[in-house]
Amino acid sequence: MSDAAASLVPPGASSVLLLARSAISAPPLKEMERFRAVAAALPGVECALFAFSEQGSPSLRHVIDDLVTQGCERLTIVPMQLPFEASFQAWLTRTLIRWRGKDGRPWPEITVAPLLASDDSAAQALTATLASNPAPLALETSKTAVEGSIVPSPKRRVLVCMGGPCNVAGAEIVWGHLRNEQERLSLRTAGEGTMSAKSSCLGPCNLAPVVQVWPEGTYYGGVDEAGIDAIIARHLLAGEPVPELAYEATGKKQILRSKAASDDPEPLHLQSYRNRK
Repeated sequence: MSDAAASLVPPGASSVLLLARSAISAPPLKEMERFRAVAAALPGVECALFAFSEQGSPSLRHVIDDLVTQGCERLTIVPMQLPFEASFQAWLTRTLIRWRGKDGRPWPEITVAPLLASDDSAAQALTATLASNPAPLALETSKTAVEGSIVPSPKRRVLVCMGGPCNVAGAEIVWGHLRNEQERLSLRTAGEGTMSAKSSCLGPCNLAPVVQVWPEGTYYGGVDEAGIDAIIARHLLAGEPVPELAYEATGKKQILRSKAASDDPEPLHLQSYRNRK
């Protein structure tokens, strides 16, 4: 085991969660399973898991819920993405605070470990990678068959803002929940059909996280998972915008209204998990 691998987990850690962005196909899932096995073999690690903050299963929310249910006392989250974005810990902290606020159960002590703790560990990781003798790319020109594409038929589009303030406010979690629900509910073909996409700044930064639904162009602000659920049920499937989450283009500055209307009164472990695949 390399020193770089051992530095992922602080002394005395019990549970480790490897957090990646997104994976929906078999190869990256197998790769995360390989990393999980490496983490599970580290000294002091009683339980090693992985999760995705965006699209993919298991989601961060489901894994946190399972750990709380199992009575986990200490959890170290290891972000599996470089570079380490400044907004990462901000949105993660805010999201965990929001989830914990709706959950009456005892929660573990949570810490976030740097993926590469020092320049030395970074150098060791690079040295190991270069020593693996990766195969050269085949760059010779080759003829490939021309393939066509089907123009998608869904009439609705959901844009999730990925501007700076929205990222800090947890847009990554909102995007992941939307994409997972889109797959689970077959939204591409349900109702009038819906497709979704990340967007650069959508404008009203103080209303973060911001989501916009087309063709109406409806702006939604302060959106969380419960807000996404409401937008799906009422706007995407029933064709009626959600007024308590929507913001009209008034030409004047607006501030976030109370999100009480979109908050789910059920504790975390009683929410959408009953609908898991």
